Amino acid sequence: MPYVETRIAVAAPARRVYDLAKEQERFPEFMPDVETVVVLERHPDRVITRWKTLVEEAPIEWTEEDRFDDGALRIDYRLLEGDLDTFEGAWTFEERDGATHVTLGVEYDFGVPTLAELIGPTLHKKVQENSEMMLAALKAEAERA
Repeated sequence: MPYVETRIAVAAPARRVYDLAKEQERFPEFMPDVETVVVLERHPDRVITRWKTLVEEAPIEWTEEDRFDDGALRIDYRLLEGDLDTFEGAWTFEERDGATHVTLGVEYDFGVPTLAELIGPTLHKKVQENSEMMLAALKAEAERA
């Protein structure tokens, strides 16, 4: 299954960056391609959200579950339903060298083999670009605080 991993260093404490990443309903405020994130359920250690984003001006919607490990500063997410067959991964936040190093991993699959053959490289690039955009927006928002 295709996998993309992106990283960024943020000049802010790891706890602040992690807490900001947990506030997914705020993402549309500072992430340009995220149209809406609606919290469907909130629990102390997890949240279920409904997302609508744009990829090349085309809307993609899904519902996901995010599990929070506050001790490890880690968010694991997985698709519950939506426009993809598989969409899962993790955010990790590690403070070192005076910065917070954020890693976002994304495993994805459209579930249509012929589509993957036709647009696989383009889709991989779009997932990579979208992940980089999310990390850059998270960095800008965390460093602004």
